[in-house]
This record gives sequence, C-alpha cells and structure tokens, in this order.
Amino acid sequence: MRLLVDSTFVIDYLRGDRDAFRRWQRAFEDGDEPVVNEVVVCEVRSGLRSSEATTLEVFLEPVEFVQPPAEAALKAGEWRAACRSRGITLGLADALVAAAAWFDGAAVLTRNARDFALTPVRVETY
Repeated sequence: MRLLVDSTFVIDYLRGDRDAFRRWQRAFEDGDEPVVNEVVVCEVRSGLRSSEATTLEVFLEPVEFVQPPAEAALKAGEWRAACRSRGITLGLADALVAAAAWFDGAAVLTRNARDFALTPVRVETY
C-alpha cells in the first residue's frame, strides 16, 4: 500500500517514538511504498534546528517525493469549504496532505486521525 507520511508521523519518528519507529520498519517489511510531499517536508523542516536538518534528509532518502496535480488543491479547498459550512475547521496543511494522498491512491500515515477523518482519505495510524 502507498503511504503518504504525515508531519506528525515524521516528527514522532525523528523524536524516537517507539510506535512510529516500529510502524516505519513494518512499512518496509510489508512492502508498503512510503511517499511524502512538499507540505510535509516544509512543515517538519520549519520546526527543526539547523543541526537536525540532516536527520530529516536521511529519513527522506528511501521515500518517494510526490507532486499532486492542480486538482488536488481544488479538492482540498472543496473539503475545507464543506467543513467550514458545518462550523468545523480543517487545516490547510491537513487538507493538502489528504488531497495529495487521495490523488496518489495512498493512505495517510498519521497519529492525527481525527483531522484526516474530515476527508474521505484512508488513514493508517500507529
């Protein structure tokens, strides 16, 4: 299965979270295909110290970088508007990550299942 790794997963992994580490190992053992997009990389990198940037780069080495089509941004906006009409906030980054996964046929690998449940994307937790 294709797994778009969300920022929460990457951060947990980089911080040494055991559950994230085990899930990452299992992804490769099970033959899953991890992918990432610019939103996740930007979110994670912005929270790191300069000295930690190399750790992120090493994490990203086996991960495919995907660029969603323009339609993904439209879909993310559609989902955010639908949530807003119900008085619910779906964050911009989560909407863009979910739409990228949706168009890539991937599940989102995250600890943040609650926010991604606001979209029709498949969610994998750890």
